[in-house]
Amino acid sequence: MEKSDKLPAAPQPYKSWKELPHVPVSYPQLGSIGATGEWRTFKPELNAKLCNKCGMCYLYCPDGVISYKEDALPEIDYMFCKGCGICASICPKKALEMVREKE
Repeated sequence: MEKSDKLPAAPQPYKSWKELPHVPVSYPQLGSIGATGEWRTFKPELNAKLCNKCGMCYLYCPDGVISYKEDALPEIDYMFCKGCGICASICPKKALEMVREKE
């Protein structure tokens, strides 16, 4: 008998990845200590015509600054966005584009 035969099957409470709870790497720090909007050099801009509202940007944002509601466009909190570009790189429709901040 192999070791894997002795282990009980793990419960699967979620039927789809869409049911998984959103857990970013970190949440934005409130107040000026967490504000990053002034030192960012690039920011993501959303092209609403290309967005298919899949929520991938919301799931992959390491700082949890993208809010997403089903059947609505994602919203980015630029005060706390660091401009890392993960959201733009993961977008399957290339609806997010990293653009240089204006001075």
